[in-house]
Amino acid sequence: MHSHFVLLAAYNRWMNERLYAAAGTLPGEELARDRGAFFRSILGTLNHLVVADTIWLRRFADLPARHAELDPVRALPQPERLDAMPFPEFAALAAHRGWLDAIIERWVSVLGEPDLRHVLHYGNTRGARFRRQLAPLLLHFFNHQAHHRGQVTTLLSQAGVDVGVTDLLALVPDAGVDTAAAPRPH
Repeated sequence: MHSHFVLLAAYNRWMNERLYAAAGTLPGEELARDRGAFFRSILGTLNHLVVADTIWLRRFADLPARHAELDPVRALPQPERLDAMPFPEFAALAAHRGWLDAIIERWVSVLGEPDLRHVLHYGNTRGARFRRQLAPLLLHFFNHQAHHRGQVTTLLSQAGVDVGVTDLLALVPDAGVDTAAAPRPH
């Protein structure tokens, strides 16, 4: 399981680098323009991802192991709304995203199997309480990122910006299969 999460953390960073490089080609007013998306704009959707990741990482920071890799996240203020815009300026948002992705990769790299089996007790932004095992929560964490990055990719495409390859498959290492005989991925 652990190696899959390490791959997903690397994919998260790789995709965010690509996405932010593509978004950075647009002027600020285009990033902030309401495009009818759930979080309205490209900037709004990217901010939502930072907010949601912060909420989840602060929850993960409460694991009994108290991983030091999450110490910087413990110091962050708790976001109160999923549509908050803590970074209205793209440059500051991009810098924070890179910082957060580095924390995610370092933290995931030190997780052990006992951590992945741990049952986390947490509350959502509406106050509902849950008890769920960390491994499926991490799957949700990375899937949530992919879901909203897909939305941003669509918004960028509608704005005339091509992000390029977005498939996780691009980071899956070759397992020594004879590539001449193997079927090609889409």
